[in-house]
Amino acid sequence: MIRTALTLAALAAAGPAAAQDPEAGEAIYRTHCAACHGLDAEGNGPMAGVLTIKPTDLTALSADNDGAFPSLDVVRRIDGRDPLVAHGSPMPVYGDFFEGGRAVAVSAPSGQPVMTTEPVADLVAWLRSVQD
Repeated sequence: MIRTALTLAALAAAGPAAAQDPEAGEAIYRTHCAACHGLDAEGNGPMAGVLTIKPTDLTALSADNDGAFPSLDVVRRIDGRDPLVAHGSPMPVYGDFFEGGRAVAVSAPSGQPVMTTEPVADLVAWLRSVQD
């Protein structure tokens, strides 16, 4: 947690980068998330059957949140500020991949910027694009 706090402090000091890239996010998703959540992001990946808690249908995040994409919650889940023990360890499972790099501001539903790393922001952009 201290490492995450230090990383986020460094990101804030670096200032935000520009736009998010959903195509890069899709590649990140396929590499780091699809085994559990499935290629279609509906929670039916090949590893889903061995998990204690069924993976979330990531295409229904907005529908499950009264039609608003919960970007703050998604960022916090991916970057580890909101850990999920169902993954077998705190998120992010892939640790160093999602830490460091350029700082990017993702808009929360309130319009407030949420600082995170570029890979997380790209993944969030792709997840936003696949909402039902």
